[in-house]
Amino acid sequence: MIRDLFAVSRPLSWINTAYPFVAAYLLTTRAVDLPFVIGTLFFLIPYNLAMYGINDVFDYASDLANPRKGGVEGAMLPPSRHGAVLTAAVVSCVPFVIALAVVGSPSSWLVLTVSLFAVVAYSAPPLRFKEVPLLDSVTSSVHFVSPALYGIVLGAGSVTAGSAAVLGAFLLWGIGTHAFGAVQDVVPDREAGIRSIATALGASRTVGVALGAWASAGALMLTTGAAGVWAALLVLPYILVAAPYARVTDAAAADVNRGWRALLGINYVCGFVVTILLILSVVG
Repeated sequence: MIRDLFAVSRPLSWINTAYPFVAAYLLTTRAVDLPFVIGTLFFLIPYNLAMYGINDVFDYASDLANPRKGGVEGAMLPPSRHGAVLTAAVVSCVPFVIALAVVGSPSSWLVLTVSLFAVVAYSAPPLRFKEVPLLDSVTSSVHFVSPALYGIVLGAGSVTAGSAAVLGAFLLWGIGTHAFGAVQDVVPDREAGIRSIATALGASRTVGVALGAWASAGALMLTTGAAGVWAALLVLPYILVAAPYARVTDAAAADVNRGWRALLGINYVCGFVVTILLILSVVG
């Protein structure tokens, strides 16, 4: 069961939620303290177990028809394990949520509540935001942006114009990434009767949405100072990988998986560059 829960939490993606919190909290407080440790551990494992566990349980029927599921892109546990997954998600999150409530403030409680609501509402009925075109991409992006906002608020910081622009660019990047990822599932999602931004708009237009979101994220980063100008360039690898699929047909949408897998590697490279830029901005 431990092995199954590990697979469900998608360890390759742990960094995608923990890193935004860590960066935002450290830049706000310059301190490695108890709230930092609790928040980092929470957004590293329990948060991902809840987010992906709930998704895998309620998407099981449609995932059966999706050839890319059953590995690093989504576990395929039998229904007999679903109750244990949901229980583990709750049990692993509750102690951290309580601890964060103790060390936090009312404003941090609000942000964390919105973050966890998005985690549940995205996949679980009756809301199932993942089946509301465009709201699916926005909610998915909130999964990764909210830990950063939470890091600022937990650290008793305020959202300035500069940080708002960075968070806005991050949100746009997440919208583009989710939209592009949804393209590869057009056929199995339609066969399962699942609506998404890609099934609603079609493969090629959804790739266009992703390209536009990434370009907008880069443009917004240009307004955030010298480091932001360099960070704006990080949207280019995403655009270069996705651009060849701008005319992809719905029937060939599964081919986008090659580009999607390339983006998984690009995320790590861009994350490293962002880290260097953050260090240089602090040192400078």
